[in-house]
Amino acid sequence: MIEANGLVKDFGHRRAVDGVSFEVGKGTVLGFLGPNGAGKTTTIRMVAGFLPPTAGTVSVKGIDVAKDPVAAQKSIGYMPETTPLYEEMTVRSFLRFIAEVRGFSGAERESRVDRALERCFLQPVQNQTIDTLSKGYRQRTCLAQTLLHDPDILLLDEPTEGLDPNQKQVVRDMIREMAAERVIMLSTHVLEEVEAICTRAIIISAGKVVADDTPARLKTRSKKYNAVTLQAKGKDVVQTLEKLPDIGSVQSLEEGKIVVFPKAGKPIAAEILATAQRQKWTVDDLKVDDGRLDDVFRQITTTEDTRKEVA
Repeated sequence: MIEANGLVKDFGHRRAVDGVSFEVGKGTVLGFLGPNGAGKTTTIRMVAGFLPPTAGTVSVKGIDVAKDPVAAQKSIGYMPETTPLYEEMTVRSFLRFIAEVRGFSGAERESRVDRALERCFLQPVQNQTIDTLSKGYRQRTCLAQTLLHDPDILLLDEPTEGLDPNQKQVVRDMIREMAAERVIMLSTHVLEEVEAICTRAIIISAGKVVADDTPARLKTRSKKYNAVTLQAKGKDVVQTLEKLPDIGSVQSLEEGKIVVFPKAGKPIAAEILATAQRQKWTVDDLKVDDGRLDDVFRQITTTEDTRKEVA
């Protein structure tokens, strides 16, 4: 559905995107994430046909976006981070206008507007002017306009930026509901977003792809993957655990808790429980960590220069 090969984008002497390549198939919710300034939005704009690449190609359903952007855009619904809205229009009149721009008229136009209002839960505010809407309803109006032509590909740039938790949940539920029959590519720097709705994540840093996997598999690269937090009473708990073959390190916390880190992400919970039984420790609590995406994100996007800045 989307195929990018060696995408490069220069702005003067600054290279914003540097050789980005990926393919995305139907049914994928792709989280395209990275630090601010990493090249996420620039890449999304090249896929959408709003920016020509300096080098490389991107095709949508086999159509070269740079050579025939209009044909490619017929299959794309694009929601930029800041979507322009005609604030004096009502929600319905705005969507009718966008539908007309898309080439729909008469009963077909009204049917598509009604369907977009229903999909995005906008019926209660359809006759309000856009300038009176809350941030959440404005975001849903932005999303509704991308759906009017029923595109196979949705490109969403920071779709939940600035929303409260309840509003974020509504938008996430909408994205999940639409995902099965489409490709959804969303640009974000919010890791919670990726874990909540994405089936795949690409991490970009300094214009380059530095990771491409499912969120679950990316978390296995975290130093906390398979780490065990426990509260145990007994003789020489820390010293005994440090001698086990698959244990990398042991860290003492407050209230008698300790964190046991494995070597190379190995599963260690069973080994710890067996040791506790042999040593006749009393184990009051034990939890296994499935890894932290934020750890992985920082690990692979923090350059030597940024480490020096932080220090």
